[in-house]
Amino acid sequence: MSDQPEVQPPASPQPGRLAELLEELIFEVENARTVPLSSNVMVSQEDMLDRLHEAAEELPEELRSARWMVRERESYISRTNERAQELVAKARAESEQLISDNYIVQEAVEEANSLVRNAENEARRIRLEAEDYAERHLAEAETILGELYRYVTESRAELHQALPPAEEPPISQ
Repeated sequence: MSDQPEVQPPASPQPGRLAELLEELIFEVENARTVPLSSNVMVSQEDMLDRLHEAAEELPEELRSARWMVRERESYISRTNERAQELVAKARAESEQLISDNYIVQEAVEEANSLVRNAENEARRIRLEAEDYAERHLAEAETILGELYRYVTESRAELHQALPPAEEPPISQ
């Protein structure tokens, strides 16, 4: 549901490669030439971006999935905030229209304030529902992963159990 393409995991991540890449980047920034009369440093943007992309490719799949879920959550929250802003804008427009009539000015101000509070409450409710939705799905994923882990552990234990000795066939006389 995001416009960004999903990142595919590397074929075989090298253990420690991510830490090594990050150490290299830190070293390069720490030892970069400073810009004269400034505390800023100069680094190659293209090289730095290439190495950051390489480091991102070394991230575990679980972290990428979590980042995707966070992006989806942020997108959902952004949409709900836009909706809330539309509701607030609609409430303000309605309140301005009511204020223009001198006969009901006081009533219009009260109604506008109520609409704004309702819109803010609605936005808060929608945001909390989005968080609850994400939390439920993360808990479900955690449960499934726990069950898979238990199944793998039990299967391994079964695999390593010694088989009982085979019964000897009856000898005919």
